[in-house]
Amino acid sequence: MGFFEKIKTGLTRTRENIGHSFDQLFAGELDDDFYDLLEETLILSDVGVDTALEISGEVKRRAKLGKCKSAAEARETLKDILTGLLSIGGTELNLENRPAVCLFIGVNGVGKTTTIGKLAARMKGEGKRCLMAAGDTFRAAAADQLEIWSERAGVDIIRQHEGADPAAVVFDACAAAKARKADVILVDTAGRLHNKQNLMNELNKISRVIDRELPQASRETLLVLDATTGQNGLIQAKQFKESAGLTGVVLTKLDGTAKGGIVIAISRELGIPVKFIGVGEGIDDLMPFEPETFVDALL
Repeated sequence: MGFFEKIKTGLTRTRENIGHSFDQLFAGELDDDFYDLLEETLILSDVGVDTALEISGEVKRRAKLGKCKSAAEARETLKDILTGLLSIGGTELNLENRPAVCLFIGVNGVGKTTTIGKLAARMKGEGKRCLMAAGDTFRAAAADQLEIWSERAGVDIIRQHEGADPAAVVFDACAAAKARKADVILVDTAGRLHNKQNLMNELNKISRVIDRELPQASRETLLVLDATTGQNGLIQAKQFKESAGLTGVVLTKLDGTAKGGIVIAISRELGIPVKFIGVGEGIDDLMPFEPETFVDALL
């Protein structure tokens, strides 16, 4: 299955939720009813009320300028607006200075471990030498789950005993990466959002270790969100953004929600690029995010 078809298939439930409304929308007239239905359809897809009003207002503004003269032409206008909202920064990972480090954060159950495993498999397939670091030492069996993924992906893992200091695991991973000439270290972190101060303290300690051991390394801090949680996921994202200095978002389980518009809400409200989306259970179902392809598949 090709790249576009995978994303299109992953968005099936969202299109089933809003597709009939879009069909009505673009077959009708460019009048007040059009803008009301556009706003309603966007809200149903979970872009959020403010974002829906902003998008509708921009379509109306362009129509008044003569840039679209019919509801049918408004489809391309809408595509252009949505693509613009999603194009807020580089969607590719910054792995230039190696060994690069990717920190994965997020609450329990969003799919962090699975994301790390799938991304490791993708990177290995691209010829990169990856190393996993089991930095979630608080949750029972977290390192065991990551080890299963390391075997599936065929990459090395650095781990310690349950309850160990996560920063110590990262220290070991940095040393191993240098010794083994790894290209990327993928670091799992604890999913407990105890409170902002504890989260900050833990991430700051890990960051200091990386700064000391790999001062030139490229860095990514990726928030993993479960798309099925919709606007609740957006609330989580805002909390983590305040605490963690995010560089990107990975949105998992997009195939399991009828509200794929949450991708647009995240981009617009957080100003942080979505870098990967999960569109299935397979090891190759974590896809790099491409705004234009996503919008084409959505509409």
